[in-house]
Amino acid sequence: MSNTFSVAVNYHDVLGYIEYDGDKKEARVFLPDDDGRKLAEEFLHTPRPVRIPRETLLDFTEETIDPLASVRHFQIALTKLWEETGVHVDWSRPVEFVKKYPTLADLPKGGIPFEVPEEG
Repeated sequence: MSNTFSVAVNYHDVLGYIEYDGDKKEARVFLPDDDGRKLAEEFLHTPRPVRIPRETLLDFTEETIDPLASVRHFQIALTKLWEETGVHVDWSRPVEFVKKYPTLADLPKGGIPFEVPEEG
């Protein structure tokens, strides 16, 4: 089983992605905007308190998470990325799409279909 996670991001209409490697406990930010990339990198290298829901949506406990400690902590940290940096996580945008079309100018015109490759 893979211990990696990738997610698409954007910063002021600049598309990019973040890859996390749980075995190495590191994240790489691929974002052509230097300011956005630096903000995301600094955010991901800083442990922070996060309120985590427990038994119900009203039952929270505060937990300090290190975004690089595990895939779970990385994913939890991503839920706060936009709020603290302005770098938006595109949860539903396939990372392969961002790799193929890294800027808005690169997007296909006229409804050219994009197929997401099968995993596995």
